[in-house]
Amino acid sequence: MTNTAFEQASQWIDAENAQDPNIEIHESVSFPKELLYSNRMYAKLMDFHPSASEEVQIAAKAQHICRWKIARESYPMDRVGYLKWREELKKFHAKTTASILEKAGYDADFIARVSFLIEKKLLKKDEETQLLEDVICLVFLEHYLAPFVEKHDTEKLKNIILKTWNKMSKKGHQAALQINYSPENLQLIKEALGL
Repeated sequence: MTNTAFEQASQWIDAENAQDPNIEIHESVSFPKELLYSNRMYAKLMDFHPSASEEVQIAAKAQHICRWKIARESYPMDRVGYLKWREELKKFHAKTTASILEKAGYDADFIARVSFLIEKKLLKKDEETQLLEDVICLVFLEHYLAPFVEKHDTEKLKNIILKTWNKMSKKGHQAALQINYSPENLQLIKEALGL
């Protein structure tokens, strides 16, 4: 039985992310960091919006594809440098994914749409871009907020939480409040949002 284009593309995205030299431990198992992120993105998308289009499914899986190849340190360590790095990453993720999708046999319109989503164009205006952003924010809050808390002071954390919240839809907000946070982090979120 031959693989569908989606299965083939998914396998290739996973194979790229499996090369990440950065390791994250989850439930006592070591994972390449971006492979774990990709798996979390896809699982959260299918939980949050099971009828998501194939384009969004691929954009979710490939959101950080090969992210380690463009180091944050290669840009100035200030706000401008950070924003340039983020913009460069979006283009890089979109381009890397586009070449995989072409190889898997997708047409130009499908590839252009996935690139549009990965580059997060028309946030708040395009429903699928918003869906992807909701999933990115939910994955951050569920899996990456706790490590962040250890690195930053309370005011910076509140600012990060507020910025994250402002990117999300009402449906995203409802899902975010259902996440099983530690009591301390739930309190921090409530304080940040004035709840």
